[in-house]
This record gives sequence, structure tokens and C-alpha cells, in this order.
Amino acid sequence: MEILKTGALSPSAFRRIDESDDERFYDFPRRTVHIDNGAIATIGEIYASRIPAGGKILDLMSSWRSHFIDTARPGRLVGLGLNRPEMEDNPALDEVIVHNVNRDFRLPFDDDAFDGAVLTVSVQYLTSPIDTFRDVGRILKPGAPFIVTFSNRMFPTKAVAIWMGSSEAERVALVRRYFMDSGAFEGIEVIEKNSDGDSDPIYAVIGTRKSGE
Repeated sequence: MEILKTGALSPSAFRRIDESDDERFYDFPRRTVHIDNGAIATIGEIYASRIPAGGKILDLMSSWRSHFIDTARPGRLVGLGLNRPEMEDNPALDEVIVHNVNRDFRLPFDDDAFDGAVLTVSVQYLTSPIDTFRDVGRILKPGAPFIVTFSNRMFPTKAVAIWMGSSEAERVALVRRYFMDSGAFEGIEVIEKNSDGDSDPIYAVIGTRKSGE
């Protein structure tokens, strides 16, 4: 499989069935829940265990729910996504920013601006993931976590080809590679939950911003 090779990933790996502007796909609020309640609770537990208490956190590719549990909400949660009305319906967000990371991976934030970042069930839609991960590293403080969670659900027309053609284990390896190839993170680890069939599987790949970068 291509993701296990050391060479650069081919641009064709990030093609999609629907190559129209992402803004058109998200030009109306969808307000859909992509995973079941058990998986949502699992994500909340992972975030609660790794996100710094009281910190300023980026919810990348945000939507109308962020899955932080009530007892572990960030001090300030900034949502960055494509649909403003959908994000404005998200009770967890303190700030809403409309920005298309597939059009411009450069995030509209200063260096070292955040104490952590999360990307929830959307990594499969990134068309420039390594550049995006590298810029997430730029806006994080040294030692801050970036938590990428995903399951086996998706909008297939907007998921990139390499994701569509990979097994769940290969997708974990692919996200690990995004972290490693970005050069911005260390201490990369994987968490796998709910693989017994009782609820949607959840995978989390976590890296911490390198110190001194």
C-alpha cells in the first residue's frame, strides 16, 4: 500500500469524486451526527484526558457539535469551518471563523496561539493534509496536543481517494504519516476504541507540538 512507502504521496491520492468547491457542498447547514452516541462519548473521554484544562483550543473543520464533555470544556474554544450558521448552533464554541483549509492551508492565527487542537471525524476530507498538519503545529504552543479522531463513516464523494481505498488499519497508519511528514510533532500515539461492534469504532492519533520548533 502506498501509505507504507517512504516516498512522497502522489497528488492522485488526494483526488475526490466530487472536486467542486467545498463551500458549495457545505453552503447549507447539514446538522448531521456522523457517529453514534457511544462513539461521541468516547471522543469526549479522549479529549477530556488529553486537552489542557482551561486552555484555548482550536476545533478544526468544526461543525454544530464539538463532543467535549461538560466537565472538561476548554477555557476558550475556537471553531474553524465552512458553514457559519452550523457553527453558530454549536453551544461549545466561543468564536466562529469561516475558512476553507483545502483552499488555503495557512490558518488565520498567530504562531503559538493555542494550547491544543482537535480534528473530529473530518481528516478524510483534507486534500493537503501534510501542509495542514504542519500549520496546525505552527499555531500550537510547544508541547500542545493535536488530537485527530475518526471512525469509518464519511461523505464518500468528498473523501480523498487514498482514504477511500484504505482499510481502517491503513487509515490509522496514514494519519500517523501525516503527523510524521509534517515535521511539527513528536510523541505520536494511537488510541483505538469500540472495536467490538457495539458502537462505531473510534480511532485517535495524537501528537504534541515539538519544543523549539
